[in-house]
Amino acid sequence: MNKRVVSLLAATVVGASVLTGCGAGAGASGSTVSDGTSAEGAVINIYSWNDEFRTRLEAIYPEVESTSSDGTVTKLKDGTEIHWIINPNQDGVYQQKLDEALLNQASAANDDKVDIFLSETDYVFKYTDADADVAMPLEDLGIDPATDLADQYEFTKTTASDQNGVQRGSTWQCCPGLLVYRRDIAKDVFGTDDPVAVGEKVKDWDTLKGTAEELKAKGYCTFASYADTFRLYGNSISAPWVAAGETVVKVDPQIMNWIGDSKEWLDAGYFDKTVKGQWNDDWNKSMSSSSKVFAFLLPAWGIDFTLNPNWDGESGMWGVTNPPQEYNWGGSYIHAATGTDNPEHVKDIILALTADKDNLLKISRDYMDFTNTVSGMQEAATDASFASEFLGGQNPYEYFAPVAENIKIAPLSSYDQGCVELIQNAFSDYFQDNVDYDQAKANFETAIRERYPDVTEIQWAE
Repeated sequence: MNKRVVSLLAATVVGASVLTGCGAGAGASGSTVSDGTSAEGAVINIYSWNDEFRTRLEAIYPEVESTSSDGTVTKLKDGTEIHWIINPNQDGVYQQKLDEALLNQASAANDDKVDIFLSETDYVFKYTDADADVAMPLEDLGIDPATDLADQYEFTKTTASDQNGVQRGSTWQCCPGLLVYRRDIAKDVFGTDDPVAVGEKVKDWDTLKGTAEELKAKGYCTFASYADTFRLYGNSISAPWVAAGETVVKVDPQIMNWIGDSKEWLDAGYFDKTVKGQWNDDWNKSMSSSSKVFAFLLPAWGIDFTLNPNWDGESGMWGVTNPPQEYNWGGSYIHAATGTDNPEHVKDIILALTADKDNLLKISRDYMDFTNTVSGMQEAATDASFASEFLGGQNPYEYFAPVAENIKIAPLSSYDQGCVELIQNAFSDYFQDNVDYDQAKANFETAIRERYPDVTEIQWAE
């Protein structure tokens, strides 16, 4: 393995860091699926950061017999046990624990080996990187992406592939984003809360800017924070933050547009100046009934896990419509760990969780996930039974489905999570007038070199 990959994947990073093991054992590279003559292991070890995957598996996987009361062990009908190794995402703990296990994969006893692990879109490429070789190609499991996964959204298959186009993961989840708006504010400002009419008011950035003036005149903010719009710009970059084989961070023109537009919108009063970023108390409170914030840009999981719990008003006061541009936010990818001693079980789980349309429709119905079959989501979009009480009886899949079909995934690199986080951190101070523009740039350059010591240069688009 080349030294750059080793240094990148073996570096411990503080904060929301991404540390990836360098090769699940060089001797395990190229492992292929069992031919049926080798016995499978007694334990399937699955690494994740929460119980989301476990609950989905329990809901649809027919081989599940029972799960322990503490959620740590799921027993299958054939006697195999799934051991759930859960560590929190915060401060990079999940990835650090996973990578420690992957580094020891070759020498671990069979029932201690990592069999399945999950990753998120922000750092998936660190694990699918062909040079790292910690995630098995699906074809080595006996899964043909061209046929077995033909109904998946193409951009999710691209996201789970290495630099050679080889797919090394699969997901049940697709995360197109919408504009989620307060119906009462829409009625007050526009005279209607109809999603088609509201969609016309937010159909592109120029139109939305004019709408923001209407909202401001009535005392409302369009969005809570400049961080709320970042994913739309970040999904539109034309080149990776760091090109394959290089150590130069290139800040895309779209990121520069986000910086310029965010400063303009914040100074104009279209954002709430008291809300600094996301995932903090002020941002959560901006989703409450006392807030003057009109809308949020969220995928399905954002509505279910973030907006709904923070809303303290009557049900049915939120609606969804088209965003100003298509974007994706998030996604949890399932990987078979190179060196697994349970390839047949792993194959069966991946196919059940990510390729069976009926299973995925059940997940959508039970958990409001936008799932990863094109035909299934097209069916859900026209099925009234998928209507949401929280959204006032609206069927969100009617809007999610066309967005998903038009998403073009931004080019990925092994540096994505750090670049995405640190550019926002550095320019938050600029937006809040704590530092000037040049100092914000300098702070980003310092932070990115601390996160990734192998970076040799930062280039800024004009």
